[in-house]
Amino acid sequence: MTSPHRVLGAQLADGISKGNMWALLFLATAGTAVVSFLPSTQPHILTVVLGVPESDQGTIVGLLGSAAELAMILSLAWYGALADRFGRRLIVVGGLTLCALGALLFPFAGNTVVLVALRVVFGLGVAAINAMLSTIAIDYVRERSRGKSYGLIGFFGGLGALIAVLVVAKLPQTMEKRGLEPVAATRLSFVIIAVAIVLVAALLWSTLSRVKVDTTAERVPLPRLVREGLVLARDPGVALSYAASFVARADLYVVVSFLTLWISDYATTERGMSSAEALAKAGAVVGISQMVALLCAPVFGWLGDRMRRQDLLIVAQLIAAGAYLSTLLVSDPLGPGMMVVAVLIGIGEIAGITTAGPMLAQQVPAAVRGAAFGVHTLCGSLGIMIVSFLGGALHDAWRPAAPFVVSGTFGLFVAVFGLVVRHRIKARADDGPAREVVPAA
Repeated sequence: MTSPHRVLGAQLADGISKGNMWALLFLATAGTAVVSFLPSTQPHILTVVLGVPESDQGTIVGLLGSAAELAMILSLAWYGALADRFGRRLIVVGGLTLCALGALLFPFAGNTVVLVALRVVFGLGVAAINAMLSTIAIDYVRERSRGKSYGLIGFFGGLGALIAVLVVAKLPQTMEKRGLEPVAATRLSFVIIAVAIVLVAALLWSTLSRVKVDTTAERVPLPRLVREGLVLARDPGVALSYAASFVARADLYVVVSFLTLWISDYATTERGMSSAEALAKAGAVVGISQMVALLCAPVFGWLGDRMRRQDLLIVAQLIAAGAYLSTLLVSDPLGPGMMVVAVLIGIGEIAGITTAGPMLAQQVPAAVRGAAFGVHTLCGSLGIMIVSFLGGALHDAWRPAAPFVVSGTFGLFVAVFGLVVRHRIKARADDGPAREVVPAA
């Protein structure tokens, strides 16, 4: 059966219903909100629940990010391979369940060791969500609409990030205004969030497409599927996409973690705000960058179907690098200069996110797409781990802009690599659907 359906301009793959596609876009919104809220609230947890001095918080935020990403690195390629064998829906719901568990227990941690362990549990859930979001975005549309698909994912993901920083991150402040003590307000907020994540998982279980297992994936052992995802990096286009993912996901983590930390610390130490007020102020600035990202996502998605994807990816990395390095010019993170930088960061962040995936999609066989995107997200986890570790240490030892400088520098390296290999990249012919699809009931 040939699907004539379109959703917001994206032509759907055979057997995919409009309801399935809207479920994917809901996953992009809710999943990004889930992924973004915890890093943005870490400074508040460290200050209010654990009483960590602000001079040590950069290192701890870096440690939390590195620990979570190390766990993700050990799981991501396996998620992709498991999805090729058992279907995408099961991995999505499992990931959300892990996120709910991590969020539920996070504000009850008695020390940083327990906090790191819970951050690892949450990170394992995030790994599943990220790997499946990238894979399903390709599964659900035809080749000619893959740029649009990533543009839509970026747009709805930006909406989710906005919800995370402007609504979810403000829950502790809202609860405090209702008379609760800071610690009790924080813990109740996280319980509410965990329950909401479980409800999201239940809804997606019933609305995402039910996919039959690909017969090729059934015959291939899991280690081989994982290995195939790594071997694909011999293709220069795949290698460039993996390198771009290394930077792009680190960019997102830097925004929601270290931009929040920078503004929160400044607001409490220089302006005398409470931790909850500072978190809300940081959410407003981060919200500006995410609003710009949301508005720019369709633009980069549209360009992805009209330009050579390697060329657009290189341009995106140059834009992102310039945006992140511009933080060196900021002295007052609550001043108008930071607002301009936040706009630039939003453009750079979404440029990197929306161009790396379509680049990979045009280069890999459909039968190992899940494994390839698992490795793709694994590269993003490596980026977060390295950037958060270096950035966190330099944040405390040098200046708050350090994580952004590290990320921008890596972006320049990826752009140079892209310029070197761009003429050697040849897109594959579309392989068609990787598997039969049974529309959701």
